[in-house]
Amino acid sequence: MDRTLKPLFFLLGWLFFTLGLIGAFLPVLPTTPFMLLALCMFARSSARFHRWLYQHRTFGPPLQMWREHRVIPVRAKLLSVSMMSLSFTYMIIYSPIPLWAHVAVGLLMAYGAWFVLSRKSRITQQTLPLGGETVS
Repeated sequence: MDRTLKPLFFLLGWLFFTLGLIGAFLPVLPTTPFMLLALCMFARSSARFHRWLYQHRTFGPPLQMWREHRVIPVRAKLLSVSMMSLSFTYMIIYSPIPLWAHVAVGLLMAYGAWFVLSRKSRITQQTLPLGGETVS
């Protein structure tokens, strides 16, 4: 890792964390994707803050479920797809952008919805570590 990029990754980690934190209170901004990006940036810049975010009381469990089992809980799926649908509907009704932009945004959101909905919703026997023990 180039040491000159560590400060950039650290700043990006805090930027993504801040956006995720705002998303926890604003329904139009997602939380988990920004927290995943923050975790990735902290992994490249600060073991201390990576550990802090990964073990955070509120944000840690969904990050751990994703990292260890590639699981997105049903509540997160419903919220994600609902907010994408509402945002797209709002954009169609109130945004004066050209048709091709509506189509492009719609396709990107459809891919995002497909990705979210195609992941597992809970930890199953197949997603447990060897030995079948649950992770706490």
